[in-house]
Amino acid sequence: MFGFTTIKAFHTALQNGQTTCVEAVLFYTKAIAEHAHLNAFLEVYETEAVERAMQLDAAAASGALTGPLHGVVVGLKDVIAHKGHTLTASSKMLGNFESVYNATVTEKLLAAGAIIIGRQNCDEFAMGSSNENSAFGPVLNAADNNKVSGGSSGGSAVAVQAGLCMISLGSDTGGSVRQPADFCGVVGIKPSYGRISRYGLIAYASSFDQIGIFSTTVEDAALVLEVIAGADEYDSTVSQRPVEPYSQAVASGMSIAASESDSSAKKYKLAYFKEALYHPSLDPAIQAQILSFIQSMQAAGHTVEPIDFNLLEYVVPTYYVLTTAEASSNLSRYDGVRFGHRTNKEGIDLTEMYKASRSEGFGEEVKRRILLGTFVLSEGFFDAYFTKAQQVRQLLKQRTDAIFSEYDAILSPTVPATAFAIGAKSDDPIEMFLADIYTVYPNLVGIPAISIPLFTHPNGMPFGLQLMTRSFDEMNLLQLSAQLMKLKS
Repeated sequence: MFGFTTIKAFHTALQNGQTTCVEAVLFYTKAIAEHAHLNAFLEVYETEAVERAMQLDAAAASGALTGPLHGVVVGLKDVIAHKGHTLTASSKMLGNFESVYNATVTEKLLAAGAIIIGRQNCDEFAMGSSNENSAFGPVLNAADNNKVSGGSSGGSAVAVQAGLCMISLGSDTGGSVRQPADFCGVVGIKPSYGRISRYGLIAYASSFDQIGIFSTTVEDAALVLEVIAGADEYDSTVSQRPVEPYSQAVASGMSIAASESDSSAKKYKLAYFKEALYHPSLDPAIQAQILSFIQSMQAAGHTVEPIDFNLLEYVVPTYYVLTTAEASSNLSRYDGVRFGHRTNKEGIDLTEMYKASRSEGFGEEVKRRILLGTFVLSEGFFDAYFTKAQQVRQLLKQRTDAIFSEYDAILSPTVPATAFAIGAKSDDPIEMFLADIYTVYPNLVGIPAISIPLFTHPNGMPFGLQLMTRSFDEMNLLQLSAQLMKLKS
């Protein structure tokens, strides 16, 4: 019977004739059907996926595997373009819009031999922290169906959590990969800004957005990142830096850590913000387990030290001022003329048509953020809010650079508490925003960050640890993450 642990083990089984790509696809399509109540997938490409699996099996029968992701079954968040397939950002605004081109990451996945199994549910236009803002209903946490999955990439996280695909791609503007990864007990990585092309990603806040990866292991995340990262002529903001051999480095690091001479594994110098780990909003059980794990890290030879970070209270308001301003601009194209839903109301002028189309097409959370963004960009408030927020962002970047001149990495909780009950925060948007206190910081300064699933709360729900490194230092981020996963086990 088919079972999945890692991409490497799957490829070994393929080469030994113990399984096939077709068997893998049929396993996952059955699992998706059996777990349809989780609402993780909006659409499953069963026929197409089986046909591609047959082609890959035929190619492998006559030689080696076709690429580093040969037969790997992947789900795409419903904000990533896949040519000839519906793309809605989980919004009524886009209706049944069909993408006319592939995102760069989609092209790279397919070129590497991956099989795209379907389109995954998310918060509308990637705006939300619980996946309750989707026009197609909330995604349920597989660990407890009464709890949220996290957001905005909730469907992508639950799909990996529940074993509905091997890998998912999501997007992360302020924690939308790491927070649901934490809630669902899986690995979620947001690379540095510019490490992965954003071409074909529906924009929320363009100076924050980054495509991220969900997996069950750090090793698999490293391999997928190695495939989809890199330069792209279609994205002027993507980095031209060469892509490092992440998967090879992580695999070799894991081999060292698994050997008898653990002392030969690299030792890291890490910092944590006192204001974060002793914040009044942090769940005491999360705090206690992280502090205990810090002691384990120190016993293993790592240096872990508290540092002051007096800018923490400015992180969330700065993030929401800037991202809503960018969202207001980015979403202005959905006006019922050029893009998006158009009202059926008759006998109204152009201005009323715009108003009706956008009011009908957008959900409440999206409208809230557009209004807030329009307000902070308006005459008389631009300098007081937007300009000031940009200044704080620059201060955060300078402080971050100073920290990384002394430390290899920063650790923190990923979220203040475990997954909450569906509907628990729906009436309090401010409380929902403040839950992003730990995850928005890496997006503000453009550094890579990962949530690794290390812990279980006394309430039975999983939660993780967030690690951050300097810009474009995904290599150390992944190697450290693999070491700490091994240490915990």
